[in-house]
Amino acid sequence: MSESHTAFDIVVVGGGAAGIASAAALRRARPALRIAIVEPNEQHYYQPGWTLVGGGAMRAQQTATPEAEVIPDGCTWLKDRVTAFDPDQDRVTLERGGTLSYRYLVVAAGIQIDWQRIDGLEQALGNNGVTSNYRFDLAPYTWECVQQFSGGRALFTQPAMPIKCAGAPQKILYLAADHWRRKGVSADIEFLNQGGAMFGVPLFAKALDGVMRDYGANASFGHDLVAVDGPARVATFRRVEDGAEVTRPFDLLHVCPPQSAPDFIKHSPLANEAGWLEVDPASMRHPRYGNVFALGDCTNTPNAKTAAAVRRQFPVLVRNLCAAMDGTTPAAAYDGYGGCPLTTSRGKVMLAEFRYNGEVVPSFPFDPRKPRAAYWWLKRSFFPWLYWNVLLRGRDWHWPEPKPRQFS
Repeated sequence: MSESHTAFDIVVVGGGAAGIASAAALRRARPALRIAIVEPNEQHYYQPGWTLVGGGAMRAQQTATPEAEVIPDGCTWLKDRVTAFDPDQDRVTLERGGTLSYRYLVVAAGIQIDWQRIDGLEQALGNNGVTSNYRFDLAPYTWECVQQFSGGRALFTQPAMPIKCAGAPQKILYLAADHWRRKGVSADIEFLNQGGAMFGVPLFAKALDGVMRDYGANASFGHDLVAVDGPARVATFRRVEDGAEVTRPFDLLHVCPPQSAPDFIKHSPLANEAGWLEVDPASMRHPRYGNVFALGDCTNTPNAKTAAAVRRQFPVLVRNLCAAMDGTTPAAAYDGYGGCPLTTSRGKVMLAEFRYNGEVVPSFPFDPRKPRAAYWWLKRSFFPWLYWNVLLRGRDWHWPEPKPRQFS
């Protein structure tokens, strides 16, 4: 890269949903901006679809497209990765060597999947009924395992929060249980969750307890997966309450892996004490570096890490970044909105919507605790279209503003 190409008005770190949406919206708002997107991957994935792939309701190929096809016109794509931030000098260091300088920085680096933190898991995945919908290449194997399951014990795990799409570990449980029920397959189903409830919002947690009962599935809370022996088909868990280790034999094991902020963020001046990129939860602006903004899964905002959250975050970030460029006070505010379409069977979805402090804010005038066929259409057809044609083009979808509601 020549020296003339090392300085940009805006450097966007990450070419996932958050980074692409922000870059596209910034180009639309300020066409003259020189914007670089740093993203090493050649493929772009619609990750919310992987649960449906694992449940046999979508093909893996429908969730992937070349990254080049989603890079906004006029932006420079650097097929590299950032290894360090130097916000005092307004520059980032690249893995392949050299630095990029910027006037403004947008960090949308996503979340890091820490497969290696579970002993034996990486070697076990893809064989002996051990799978995970958190990898593109394994989601089809999940469906293969579900179809081939002829009875026995099926385990589904969830690690400590935060994780991306907190509902995904149980969505595949419900899709599998529904399939086995339809096929008359007897299954001993257990959901082993490091946390203490089915969901972080009590209203939906209680409703999901009912879904579990309907399938005859058991929930074991305070159980953290620490090891997998694939050939022996044995999983080891550590109990949160006393640190004791317990084992479970399995015929099928679906693992949601531990997750954390990317290492290059953890060890940077931009991170908070827990390692997440620090931003004001309303403005999406860094509290100590005024020309640094961030959004998506890599930040410390206390909201669900979902594409629905990104859809509400990027317009706020773009408006506030433009205000900062103009020398005015950023005034747009993100309210913590997040949505989680909880697929409770093949054909029905419970649409959980909430914002900061677990406030329930349904978009539709129905009880959100009830799974509905119409929401399956949203999950299966409308949301993918929205992702590819609206979100990734940086368009602010003007969905009616949800209002908080109370439920008995």
